[in-house]
Amino acid sequence: MNKIPKISDAEWQVMKILWEKAPVTSSEIVENLRLKTGWSPTTIYTLINRLVKKKVVAIEKGSSPYLCKPLLSQKEYRSEARNSFLKKVYDGSLNLLLTNILEEEGLTEEEVAELKRILDNSKTKGR
Repeated sequence: MNKIPKISDAEWQVMKILWEKAPVTSSEIVENLRLKTGWSPTTIYTLINRLVKKKVVAIEKGSSPYLCKPLLSQKEYRSEARNSFLKKVYDGSLNLLLTNILEEEGLTEEEVAELKRILDNSKTKGR
């Protein structure tokens, strides 16, 4: 697969709307983000255009009004962001990240039980 382009925090807000509601018109994106963030319509249209140029958003030009849709799933972007963060901050070590979280944040009993369940499921899938 080609490398997934980096998207800014502001662009991420546009993508979240697309992942939740796609296909959606650019006007609907603007209205949704304007209410949530207070950004101007011009700013939001600029963000949409950047995402189109990065080839992470497609505009269906045969439709009226034009509809926007994401070209990759939220899961793919989350995976890329997680891997990038792990490499940059923790030298790619998931163990170091988890250890750091556990030492600094701690977990509730419910969170520990959920983590154990996830780890147990992970072991059975790995066999």
